[in-house]
Amino acid sequence: MKYISTRGGMQPQPFSDILLEGLATDGGLAIAQQYPQISAETLKQWRQLSYAELAFEILSLYIDDIPAADLRALTQAAYNPDLYVGEAMVPVKPLQGDMALLGLSQGPTLAFKDMAMQFLGQVFEYVLEKRDSRINILGATSGDTGSAAEYALRGKKRVNVFMLSPYGRMSAFQRAQMYSLQDDNIHNIAVKGVFDDCQDIVKQLGSDLDFKQSMQLGAVNSINWARIAAQVVYYFWGWLRATDSENQKVSFTVPSGNFGNILAGHIARQMGLPIQRLVLATNENNVLEEFFRTGIYRPRSAEKTYATSSPSMDISRASNFERFVFDLVGRDATKLKALWAQLADQGYFDLSDLLPVLQEQYGFVAGQSDHADRLNTIAQTYKATGVLIDPHTADGVKVAAEYLEQGIPMLVLETALPAKFSETIEEAMGEPAPVPEHLQHLNDLPQRVLVMDADVAQIRAYMEQNV
Repeated sequence: MKYISTRGGMQPQPFSDILLEGLATDGGLAIAQQYPQISAETLKQWRQLSYAELAFEILSLYIDDIPAADLRALTQAAYNPDLYVGEAMVPVKPLQGDMALLGLSQGPTLAFKDMAMQFLGQVFEYVLEKRDSRINILGATSGDTGSAAEYALRGKKRVNVFMLSPYGRMSAFQRAQMYSLQDDNIHNIAVKGVFDDCQDIVKQLGSDLDFKQSMQLGAVNSINWARIAAQVVYYFWGWLRATDSENQKVSFTVPSGNFGNILAGHIARQMGLPIQRLVLATNENNVLEEFFRTGIYRPRSAEKTYATSSPSMDISRASNFERFVFDLVGRDATKLKALWAQLADQGYFDLSDLLPVLQEQYGFVAGQSDHADRLNTIAQTYKATGVLIDPHTADGVKVAAEYLEQGIPMLVLETALPAKFSETIEEAMGEPAPVPEHLQHLNDLPQRVLVMDADVAQIRAYMEQNV
């Protein structure tokens, strides 16, 4: 298995090389040359596997430059049940009718990002040890990526983490999770701006080849292919638990900000997993919903990006969207580069002629949810089922209800535990969300964070002084 760039300017590379690279040298994103195909017979054989075993089977299709025994050890370490809370890893939690939650919030930071980041931490350390090398991670987070990355990489001797987050735009719990870490290799920087400002800085520094090479710069956000590959696993896991025959279809609804989570579902579907629909749910920042409804992609400026009660989705420029558009335009790198050039010049591009392909060939539909919807969905879901959900998951449940089909299970991907967004839970329910016992004193811990302007030069200087 080799990897190419969405923009066509990178020679095919093995997994371990693109793992450490972040952006491709031509400014594009690494993507598999082809998607492995999974047969119905293989799906049948996978029904009895543990999560770690399933992760090994799927990841080994994308990682063939790490010996199988070593990769198996990495997946066993990443998906050790002792690291996850609850009786089962990635449980399916029935809601009403054919709708259920795919529980992805049992990890160390109580968010779905743990499911990929725990593997990323293991494989980073393995490859760096093999190469006797170091890496400096520069990332941007709207809430959950940052804490999941930092908890997976804290204390790693060959890794420094520089994590940018939007100042004042995360929940108190999210801030406490990140900023309370005191490890020497963890650097939290709160940027005066929105998430897209943080993401732009990461992209600008990642595109500076001299800086990238001198700093041995890498990425842990969802531009890192290993994150996407690890997320593919739970689509297969959910499908295997929601079905009893190899041809039965399942739909998935995914609350989406940066498009990485639902991109993994697209890849699973391209691999042959019987997925009926991929339902994209947004909040008030509905740039992606607008694209899947109209075919027009028109990101908004920072000033026009709303601060909402599902803050991890307050994103207007989805960094992973480029990988999907690459598939959508027939993997034509020249066409993709022209679209991104138009985006930079005119602020939008129009693929409305491909709307039938979006829906019929790729199974995408979309919807949006607002603050009132979130409060109502949280309250009504709890009243009807006894299941308390976080605001992002509520966006998913609200939109999922619009696309239910008789006899086709609908799995809503859980985003995080409600404790991470207690202010909104209290507004919806009249009382705060319960906090797991081991995190009840999190807000009392001292916090370490540096507040900086959204200035590339300042961030660059800080990194150079702290490696």
